[in-house]
Amino acid sequence: MPETDARLVERARCGDAEAFDRLVRRHLRAAYLVALAVVGEPADADDICQDAFITALERLEDCRHPDRFSAWLLRIVRNRAHSHRRYEGVRQAVPLEEANAHAGAAADPHRDASRSELRERLRAGLETLTEIQRQVLLLHDLEGWRHREIGDLLDLPEGTVRSHLFQARRRMRERLGYALCEEL
Repeated sequence: MPETDARLVERARCGDAEAFDRLVRRHLRAAYLVALAVVGEPADADDICQDAFITALERLEDCRHPDRFSAWLLRIVRNRAHSHRRYEGVRQAVPLEEANAHAGAAADPHRDASRSELRERLRAGLETLTEIQRQVLLLHDLEGWRHREIGDLLDLPEGTVRSHLFQARRRMRERLGYALCEEL
């Protein structure tokens, strides 16, 4: 049976590096998705996550409710992401992994082109959403968070989270449906 966040936080407070490593592995994907929803750039989201986890480790004693470590951590991520967007802006460069993918010979160019096109459509669709809608959509549909958990993180009533999710899904369907119709 996996240890609870509260137990891992207590162990990490006592200097157990493995416990904090387990917290990082457990919450890295959600942290990345929250950062990505705010800044929109994968490389920046990676940097923000790394920064946020370092901050969390340094301030672990400030986590008043270890059983709610995830919400505490994701608030740090959101704050870092907002600061990054506000003071540095989003870089316009092509991420290194995409540049490398285009430079090397592809095993299946047709499949790679289709995936690249789909990735771009999804990215463009996500850009049409508000920041809150992106966060709700990514946390709910990709991470499997419950409406209540998202509401706790974003300080929103559960019904508002449901509304944001509904609106985000509708906009994505419209955007992706429109893009598919343009091709035909």
